[in-house]
Amino acid sequence: MTEPAQAPGPSPRARTRAERVRRPEQARLAAFWLEAAVLVLFLVASAAPTPLYRVYQARWGFSATTLTAVFAVYVVFLLMTVLILGSLSDHVGRRPVIITALTVDTAACILFLLAQGAGALFAARALQGVAVGLAATALGAALLDMRPAGSLAPLVTSNAGTVGLALGALGTSVLVQYGPAPTNLVWWLLLGAILAAIVLIAVLPEPGTVHPGALASLKPDISVPRPARGTFARAVPCLVAVWALGGFYLSLGPSLAAQLSGSRNLLWGGIIAFLLTGLGAVTASAFRNSAPIAIMLGGCLGLLSGAAVTIAAIVTSTPALLLAGTVLAGLGFGPGNLGAYRVVMARAAASNRAGMISAVSSVNYLAFGLPVLIAGVATSHFGLHDTALVYSAAIALLAAAAAGGVLFESRARSRAPQAAANTPTELPPGPCTVPPCTQAAHHEAQPTKASK
Repeated sequence: MTEPAQAPGPSPRARTRAERVRRPEQARLAAFWLEAAVLVLFLVASAAPTPLYRVYQARWGFSATTLTAVFAVYVVFLLMTVLILGSLSDHVGRRPVIITALTVDTAACILFLLAQGAGALFAARALQGVAVGLAATALGAALLDMRPAGSLAPLVTSNAGTVGLALGALGTSVLVQYGPAPTNLVWWLLLGAILAAIVLIAVLPEPGTVHPGALASLKPDISVPRPARGTFARAVPCLVAVWALGGFYLSLGPSLAAQLSGSRNLLWGGIIAFLLTGLGAVTASAFRNSAPIAIMLGGCLGLLSGAAVTIAAIVTSTPALLLAGTVLAGLGFGPGNLGAYRVVMARAAASNRAGMISAVSSVNYLAFGLPVLIAGVATSHFGLHDTALVYSAAIALLAAAAAGGVLFESRARSRAPQAAANTPTELPPGPCTVPPCTQAAHHEAQPTKASK
């Protein structure tokens, strides 16, 4: 009995051709995830000092004002780098900027290892601000350059920051509490990871296209077009609430957790920072396809309820309530920022996006550093308990004001449906704690091959 004839398979030549097509796609996907991992690494390093602040403070005896100033100097240098050098990788290439950022972060780790006082902490945090500012803009653009099928780049770019902060805060607290050499081990590990990243990035092909005009790109472009100013003003309280809360948790949060819990275990500080930023990343991802105005309203309500429960925790000195308040605030942290960002960007034409992103970035990072610095001064004079109480009340008021602004915006849009025609069909990715990059706006404004 003869067997039925089988259909002929693809010829060797066809298989070879398919493999040639598949290899570049696989290499592109591998490069995409490598660069995403490097972006997370930068934010892990930036969050690593959070559980260590109390250790440094006890060792060198500096005040809460100095502690928050060390945090704020990072924000100042980060903002300056984003505004001045945010578009540099468009003109000199992504890879040189990323390698420069990794080199600067290497120097920061070495300074932390050699630190003998607060002065070295200031210098190290300034270098970290420069490194993250360079890396986040260049890597964010590189991820968009190399986006795989399915357009994961906006999701990865918008959440890599909060994932990195969550992992950095929790991981460092575990190492500091339970590992040897509490102030050195984490920096040795990060130093090794950063040096490995330099080697890996150096062998990758340049993902972007170099354009002339590097010197002209150094001039900051900060602008809010007239049609967007009302929406921008109503979104500002939400942005300030999100970023001021993040700044507090990443600087004074561990001290507050220690005070309410009565425990010297440094894991408390890592846990609350992890809950805030980690839940922020998860919820921002979960609701990324929802209407921006609904995302913003949900974020405001989460922030408001989280602040209310946190106030109760401070008044009653109940650590379980602090965890509950942090969870609620975390549920509003990511959506509040994502929704506010997209509500504002929906009012900007393609030609105004770069200036608008810079304006939003300026608000975000000023809110990230300035309120915390004021809180540090207040803590030195009035104590952490009273300062945290007032700070939480201010977050609640900002969130309530922002929720009112959302309802006003929603009512205004329902009365003028024609305004929706000005909304970009594809909005830029909403940033969490990674600096919004102008390259992302330009790339998102252009149709990709997948969308054609």
